[in-house]
Amino acid sequence: MKKAILSIALLGGIFFSVNLSAQTETSGREKVYRATHTKVTELKHTKLKVNFDYQKEQMNGEEWLTASPYFYPTNELMLDAKGMLIHEVALENNGKKSPLKYDYKDDILKIALDKTYQKNQDYTVYIKYTSRPNEVKQQGSAAINDAKGLYFINAQGKDPDMPTQIWTQGETESSSAWFPTIDKPNQKSTQEIYMTVPDKYVTLSNGILKDSQKESNGLRTDHWIMDKRHSTYLFFMGVGEYAIVKDKWKNIPVDYYIEKEYEPYAKQIYGNTPEMIEFFSKKMGYDYPWAKYAQISGREYVSGAMENTTATLHGSDILQKPGQLIDENKWEDTIAHELFHHWFGDLVTAESWSNLTVNESFANYSEYLWNEYKYGKDQADYHQMEDVNMYLHNPSDFKKNLVRFGYDSREDVFDLVTYQKGGGILHMLRNYLGDDAFFAGMNDYLKTNEYQNAEAHQLRLSFEKVSGKDLNWFFNQWYFGSGNPKINYSYTFEPVKKQIAVTISQTQEQPFEFPLAIDVYDNGKPKRYNVWVKAESTNTFNFDVSKNADLVNINADGVLVADITDTKTPEQYLMQFIGSKEFKSRYNALNGIKDQVGKSPAATKLLAAALKDPYFRVRTKALNLMDLTNAEQFKALGTEVEKLASNDPKTLVQAAAISALAKTKDKKYLPIFEKGVNAVSNSVKGNSVGAILAIDPSKANTLGDKMDLDGASDTLIEQMLPIVVKNKVTSQMANIAQFAAFYPFIKFQNPELGKTSEEGYNWIMSSDNLKATENITKVLVHSKGQMGDNPQVKMMISQMLKDGLSKKMELLKQNPQNAASINKQIDAINKAIEDFK
Repeated sequence: MKKAILSIALLGGIFFSVNLSAQTETSGREKVYRATHTKVTELKHTKLKVNFDYQKEQMNGEEWLTASPYFYPTNELMLDAKGMLIHEVALENNGKKSPLKYDYKDDILKIALDKTYQKNQDYTVYIKYTSRPNEVKQQGSAAINDAKGLYFINAQGKDPDMPTQIWTQGETESSSAWFPTIDKPNQKSTQEIYMTVPDKYVTLSNGILKDSQKESNGLRTDHWIMDKRHSTYLFFMGVGEYAIVKDKWKNIPVDYYIEKEYEPYAKQIYGNTPEMIEFFSKKMGYDYPWAKYAQISGREYVSGAMENTTATLHGSDILQKPGQLIDENKWEDTIAHELFHHWFGDLVTAESWSNLTVNESFANYSEYLWNEYKYGKDQADYHQMEDVNMYLHNPSDFKKNLVRFGYDSREDVFDLVTYQKGGGILHMLRNYLGDDAFFAGMNDYLKTNEYQNAEAHQLRLSFEKVSGKDLNWFFNQWYFGSGNPKINYSYTFEPVKKQIAVTISQTQEQPFEFPLAIDVYDNGKPKRYNVWVKAESTNTFNFDVSKNADLVNINADGVLVADITDTKTPEQYLMQFIGSKEFKSRYNALNGIKDQVGKSPAATKLLAAALKDPYFRVRTKALNLMDLTNAEQFKALGTEVEKLASNDPKTLVQAAAISALAKTKDKKYLPIFEKGVNAVSNSVKGNSVGAILAIDPSKANTLGDKMDLDGASDTLIEQMLPIVVKNKVTSQMANIAQFAAFYPFIKFQNPELGKTSEEGYNWIMSSDNLKATENITKVLVHSKGQMGDNPQVKMMISQMLKDGLSKKMELLKQNPQNAASINKQIDAINKAIEDFK
């Protein structure tokens, strides 16, 4: 699963964070110990026949469940079945049904079998039931904001702007909301599903479509078969009006189920998938193990994306148009992530949620691997830097073990430690072992545990088996421990010995041991030293130099997951930028001068060097840092920025250059801006509009409609927000909702942006704009799971909504002729207020 991380909401992370106590024991002696689910029964095969009641938003189901005792003899079967009506339970034997006694309460279906069965003695139980997802009691979380398993989207067709869809979401334990099962990750089963739907809809499930039969009354029954075992949380159904765009890898069908409006762009969105399958298959030394691969998107999805075996479900944010895609396919990392799960997660599955890292940390790291292969190491390092920084900047995660047995809720494990930190940990392990051993270890883990479950210890054993190295030191620190090194460093020159002594100090409570790359700059040239830091509060290393070092760069390769305190001069940062091949060192140098821009000639020289950097994110960062209203900067940088605005091969760099030029308000750049207004790129177009309006605000209404902010990135919307709000660009009102909805939290982190967001909120609430109002209520309700149980957050949102409600009531009083539209907005706000009680 790829979590939906609502970046705007994360600005208020101080409120949303959930503090969990660290669990460092794995002995079972903890206050709370989440043991792996005990296997009393072994599932063998799950056969379902289902049809849907769109009016009631329910599903009628029949199930034939084949199972046997796992080891010990037993005469009962215990199944999870959430919010259901159970109509019939029987033993099926050669087509004959014999009624069985059962008890159903508290979402557990307890069935008394006809006799005591022995290990490997199969039986088949028949269950007729009704799935009622709206009766499911379990709640969502920060990672998966709802947990009712089966979702009817616009089932009665009341919303003309929303397609009618059905989709399922099994992780963590929600498959049992649509079929009775043992809803634990260490249960695997083959499956087949007969889905009866209106003939106008297509269906998708795991495995292969075996057969499709027309029925009476405009219905059709599709028969899907999955002949390889996989965990019950990975079972999937999808139904809706989709175009199916065909692709393939070797002889494996690769299908893209896409809303028809986006069909022309399907290959732009999904088209790298076959190349990803080829790359991952070769990298793992293990070919894609399933019969097909399909991807589908779902409206109002409750997370980011989900790796249902052979049938990945994406949130609708994947749906992008050329104006977005030319800037960047913002969903490509997620496409790689969910695909990689088909090895790590679907083929070999975490035996318990405590061990989720063997699923999610690998899927996170696959994003690095894909970026490295397809776009180069700089792009991979940038992506991972952004990921790891999310973890490092969230203090509540410091005390959480990667493998943890003391969580409050299984949902809590889907966090920045399991994903972002976990990916960084795998990168450290790869660096320590070397590529050959690292990927051979992954191959051994897959082959040893294929179609089974595994835990972190088995991962360690595979890496040890291949490399011959003992890795307990690594796993004890990074998997079964918490935190990370927090490093201060200093160095002194000893002129007689012509050496510098570099002292590494760890300031966290529990010291780590680790390999560390240190660059020592002597006469402006770096020399790389790889040292071993012991698990002590201080370590000192001596290096030969001709004179006192010009610069010492710690963690020069950027591999170590650590907080490092740097105190360097602009001149040293310039030297580091010019002397470093690694992206992170160059980018950190740029970050290091942000407070010196406009004050130091060295900072200006660094910006000039960065504008010529081969990696576009570095050029963009430099453009965002500079201020061309400063005469020194304009003289040194202006000509190059103008070239980038017109000719850079990356549209995001063009857009950043246009934004930098716009600050000058110089009319000589109008031809560049006017050309940009007609660009395909959303970012170039949006920044060009902003640049022209900075010179001539009277063109706001004419140019405002040229911006395409529907589905645009948070970065672009943030840039355009002041223009939209200040100039009251009504056509873009609905697109600023995610900023407006979170203005109280944004104000804590960025007062200026928060003030503009608040003005946007008040503008929306004082206007008769149904879509904008509903966008605010939807984004708030959708992010509710990320807020935890923090009463302060809920109180702030409730008060904000009540203030908005007052404005709508006043609007209604002044515009009774628009009562129908305004009352819908009032209803939406009232419903949101109710949700936050």
